Amino acid sequence: MTVLSDKGILQAMKDGELGIDDFVEKNLTPNGYDMSILDIKVGRDGETFTEGEVIIPPMTWFAASTKEYLRFGPRITSQLWIRTTWARRGVLSSFGKVDAGFEGTLTLSAFNSSDREVVIPIGDRFCQIVFEWLDTASDKQYAERSGNYQGQRGINLGNE
Repeated sequence: MTVLSDKGILQAMKDGELGIDDFVEKNLTPNGYDMSILDIKVGRDGETFTEGEVIIPPMTWFAASTKEYLRFGPRITSQLWIRTTWARRGVLSSFGKVDAGFEGTLTLSAFNSSDREVVIPIGDRFCQIVFEWLDTASDKQYAERSGNYQGQRGINLGNE
C-alpha cells in the first residue's frame, strides 16, 4: 500500500477516485486530512449536541460524527488517527480501517480518560484520515461485503 500525499489526495479527488464533501483546504496535511466534528453524543443514552462547545466529563465515553462525507473508489482505503491535541488532553480513541468503496460520514468512538472535563467545540478537527492505495482494486467493495454503514450521515451506533 502507498500512502497518499497532499498532492496525491487532491489528484485522487480530481480523478474521481476519492470524494470529500465539505472539503476545507486548511485541513489538508502533508499525508492526510483532518476530519471535523459535526455532532457529539455524550454517553450511550445521553444528549446529542450539534453546535457550540461540548463538555465531556471525566471518565466518560462519547461518540462524534464527521462533518465530511466520504466516497472511496475501489482502490482507496484509509486509517484514522486521533489528533495529538486531543490525546494530550486525555482523550482515547480506537479507530478501524475504512474499506474501499465506503461512502458516508464516520462515527468515531472516544473516551475522556482524564480526571478533568474536556471541552470539544463542534466543528473542531478531531482526527486525521490517512488515505492509501490498494495494490489492485478490490473484488468486492464495502457495500458488497457488509455495507452496514454505507451512506450513513451523523452518529450511528449500530445495532445494539
